[in-house]
Amino acid sequence: MAACAIAGLAACTTESAPGASTNGSAGGATPTLSAVRARGAVKCGITEGAGFATPDDAGRWRGFDVDFCRAIAVALFNDPDKVQFIPYTQEQRFSGLQSGEVDLLANGTTITSSRALRQSFHFGPIYFYDGQGFLVAKSSKVTKASMLDGATICVQQGTTTELNLTDFARRNKITFHPVVMEDLRAAVSALAGGRCDAISQDGAGLATTRTMLQHPGDYVVLPDRISKEPIAPVVRTGDDAWLEIVNWVFRAPVQAEEYGIDQHNAAQFAQTTDPSIRRFLGLEPGATDGLGLDPQWTLHVIEKVGNYKDIFDRNLGPATPLGIDRGLNKLWTDGGLLYSPPFR
Repeated sequence: MAACAIAGLAACTTESAPGASTNGSAGGATPTLSAVRARGAVKCGITEGAGFATPDDAGRWRGFDVDFCRAIAVALFNDPDKVQFIPYTQEQRFSGLQSGEVDLLANGTTITSSRALRQSFHFGPIYFYDGQGFLVAKSSKVTKASMLDGATICVQQGTTTELNLTDFARRNKITFHPVVMEDLRAAVSALAGGRCDAISQDGAGLATTRTMLQHPGDYVVLPDRISKEPIAPVVRTGDDAWLEIVNWVFRAPVQAEEYGIDQHNAAQFAQTTDPSIRRFLGLEPGATDGLGLDPQWTLHVIEKVGNYKDIFDRNLGPATPLGIDRGLNKLWTDGGLLYSPPFR
């Protein structure tokens, strides 16, 4: 059964998955791009969560993942609203992508070898570095993960969380009792009701989950990280040109931050004489000609969506309810792991 049918989502339409393509230019021989342009919008699979993807009071989706989907829409149509957001649970997401209901996933999916090799998906660039952690009640007096020996731990269905927990327990010679929940609301209810001693998921997800509790101040995210969780967009195999469009659009906000180009000053950089920046912004030919997009798509993306810092700060940063520190998600020049391959 199709994932949208399972979820009962009115936003989903029945559409066959694009078939295999040749490796021609992104402007032509790519069935996904052809389908996107024919419908006039890109379909982006997301998973609802504070800071990453939530509808506001007017029903407009906002969040970190949402903004990267909007960047794709700007690159293709110069319009951040030319995107349809399809919300999935973690269990539904891969069948939704495989069936062609969406063109990509941007919903906190971790790159793993089994997903790439056995499920036949391609991953784009890492746009968020994370690691699995634990959320516990302060009253538990638990201050580190090794103190959870014998604990009952809530995990989400359809994730790598339980395997990571098993590995962690074996390494540290402790035991735990997993309780698999279909969605976060059920896990939050179980933690609040005492049926679980902890919730385990990616660290950024825990910050989101904490805001769902009635009294967030009564809970704490432990400092431990028991896994590496590199988060990347996901596309189907068989359309390499579409993958390259996703790759370079997701990289553009990172490169813009390194150049010092942000949403407020982007227009001023149209007058720059720096040849690298001029190529990046499409003011001189050569950087992104093979994608079949408007030559100045990078400039449009930064003007309408922002650079990586703009996107991070307004959705996840210290001034938001989540208050997440950038940590590994700083630029490489600031001690983080983020950088883009050259636009040349």
